[in-house]
Amino acid sequence: MKDTIRQLIQQALSQLVTDGVLPEGLTPAIQVENAKDKKNGDFASNIAMMLAKPAGMKPRDLAEKIVAALPADEQITQVDIAGPGFLNFFQNTQALASRLDEALADATLSVRKNGPAQRVVVDLSAPNLAKEMHVGHLRSTIIGDGVASVLEFLGDTVIRQNHVGDWGTQFGMLLAYLQETPATSDELADLENFYRAAKGRFDESEEFAERARGLVVKLQAGDAECLSLWTRFKDISLSHCQEVYERLNVKLTPKDVMGESAYNDDLANVVADLKKAGLLVESNGAQCVFLEEFKTAEGTPLPVIVQKAGGGYLYATTDLAAIRYRSNVLKADRALYFVDQRQALHFQQVFEVARRAGFVTNGMQMEHMGFGTMNGADGRPFKTRDGGTVKLVDLLDEAEERAYTLVKEKNPDVAEDELRSIAKAVGISAVKYADLSKHRASDYSFNFDQMLSFEGNTAPYLLYAYTRVAGVFRKLEEKGESFNASEGQIILDAAQEQDLAARLAQFGETVNTVADKGTPHVLCAYLYDLAGLFSSFYENCPILAAENPEQQQSRLRLAALTGRTLKQGLQLLGLDTLERM
Repeated sequence: MKDTIRQLIQQALSQLVTDGVLPEGLTPAIQVENAKDKKNGDFASNIAMMLAKPAGMKPRDLAEKIVAALPADEQITQVDIAGPGFLNFFQNTQALASRLDEALADATLSVRKNGPAQRVVVDLSAPNLAKEMHVGHLRSTIIGDGVASVLEFLGDTVIRQNHVGDWGTQFGMLLAYLQETPATSDELADLENFYRAAKGRFDESEEFAERARGLVVKLQAGDAECLSLWTRFKDISLSHCQEVYERLNVKLTPKDVMGESAYNDDLANVVADLKKAGLLVESNGAQCVFLEEFKTAEGTPLPVIVQKAGGGYLYATTDLAAIRYRSNVLKADRALYFVDQRQALHFQQVFEVARRAGFVTNGMQMEHMGFGTMNGADGRPFKTRDGGTVKLVDLLDEAEERAYTLVKEKNPDVAEDELRSIAKAVGISAVKYADLSKHRASDYSFNFDQMLSFEGNTAPYLLYAYTRVAGVFRKLEEKGESFNASEGQIILDAAQEQDLAARLAQFGETVNTVADKGTPHVLCAYLYDLAGLFSSFYENCPILAAENPEQQQSRLRLAALTGRTLKQGLQLLGLDTLERM
C-alpha cells in the first residue's frame, strides 16, 4: 500500500512540475509511514514540508496543491491535511479485504519483489576449520541464512558461499602436531582439545613453530602428504559444522563451502593484475594499494596490503580473488557479506580496490552486512565460566534442556518423545529468535530466561501464537465442520478486524525491507505485532461463535491468513512451527 501511495504522490509531483508549481530536477525520497493514530488515517507523508522551501510556498499551501493533483485510486477513500502540512491517507477497507482474499488464494501470499530478480551471493557463517564452531559463528550463520531465505522467497537466485578459514599457519601447526603425536580418528574428532594442544606446543617451542611454518609452505606448494592430512582435518571439521547447521535449521550444505584455499591459485594473479592496473605501491617490501579516501586520524593513507614482504598473502588478497570469482564465474548482481561489523573498514577498502581494478562488473552491488557481538550478562563477549570460548553445540544442548524443563512443567502429561520434539523446536528457535530480533548492527546480552519466556517478543510467544491459530481450526473439526479457503470473502467491520487486516497487508512490504537492508529484526517485529493484533481480534471478535455463517467464514479466512503469514514468516527466519504446545 505504501508503494501505491508513493506512486500517487510521484504522479502528483510530476503534474505540479508540468504546471510550474515545482521546479524541475527535484528527486525527493517520498516517505510514507504508518499513521500513529487511526483517527487521522492509515498512512501519512511529510512530502509537502520537504518540498515547501524549493517550491517557495508554505507547507500547507503546497499540501493542498499536492492533494488536488493526486490521481484517483480505488484503494484510497480520503486524503486529509493535518497540522503544518502532513498528508493523511485513508485506505478503502473493501479494497483491503479484496487484497487479502487474493493473498489467501496465492501460494506466496501475494508477495512480490520490488524490482527485478537478481543473482545474489550470500557470504555467511565462515568458521575457521580445525576447531569446532563457537558462539561467535552464530550471528553470521543465522542472520545470513534468514536474509538468504527471504531473497529466495522473493524470487532471487541465491548462491550461498561458506568462506571457511581452511588455509594458513593454523594448519601448519596442526600438521606438525599430528606428525609429532599421531592421533586416532576418535581423538581427532575432539578438534577443540587437539587444537588447544597443538597451539600450546606452537607457543612454547620455537623449533615446533618453525617446523609448522615450513609445513605451511609445503602445504601451499602442494605436498601430497600435507594435502592428505589437511584434507583429513578439513573433512572432520566440516562434518562438525554440518551437524550444527542441521540443528540450527539453516540451508548450508557441503556444496556451499568455498574456503580460502579455493582461491589459492589465483592470489598471484590478483597481485599481478593490480600491478597492471597501476594500483600497487611497494611499502617496506610489501605490495600495497593506497586509496586517497582511507586515512588514519592523523591523515596518513591506510594501505590495503595484498602481499607481505616475505611473499605471503593476506585476507585482502583472498577476498579480492573471491570477489572476482563471484562476479566473473557466479555472475552475481549483488554480493552480501555477513561478517562482524568490526571488519567494516576492511570491506570498504577491498570493495573499492575491486572496483578500481575492474574485478567486478559495473553494476554489481557489494554490501557488508555487519553485525555486533553476542555478550554475556556482564556486557562482554560471551564466554564460559573459566573464560574459554563457548562451543555452539553446548549452547544449543543447554537451550534444549532448559526448554524441555519448561515445557514439561506446563505439560506434565505429554509423552516423552513429544516433549523432546517440542523442546527441540522451542529451544533452538529461542536461541535463534533472540538474536534475529535484535538489529544486526547492535550488540546484545544473551539471557536464557528472557529468550525462553512466553511473554514479550520471543520465539515461545510466537510459536504459541501460531498454535492458537491452529487451535481454532482443530475446534472447528471437532465440531464436525471444515474450512474451505475458496469459499466466502473477508468482511472488515470491527476495528480489530480492520487493524489485523491492515497489518496482514504489510507482509510483502516487510519482507522486501528485509531483502533490501539485510535486517531480519524487521520481520521479527512484524510477526510479534501481528500476533498481538490476532490476540486482540480473537478476544473481541468471536470466530466459531460468530453471529452468522458469512461472518464466521470471514473471520476464519482472517485467521487462516494470519496462520499462514505467521508460519511463512517464521520459516523464513529458519524457525520450525508447532501445531500444539
